[in-house]
Amino acid sequence: MGKIKSKQVKRASQELMENGIEFHDDFERNKSILGQEMPSKKMRNKMAGYLSRFINQKEKDAKKLEVK
Repeated sequence: MGKIKSKQVKRASQELMENGIEFHDDFERNKSILGQEMPSKKMRNKMAGYLSRFINQKEKDAKKLEVK
């Protein structure tokens, strides 16, 4: 247990991705992209972690579809 993210984190992350900001599968790079624009370090880190997990999962699913 413990990998659940709040709706606020998910919603804000999706909005940033829709706005054309390109995120990566690396937590540190996502953290630096979010930078000082976040209201708190805790929120920035949660969003960076969620985005890196989301991108990794998306790439993994794409590879599975290529194999089939």
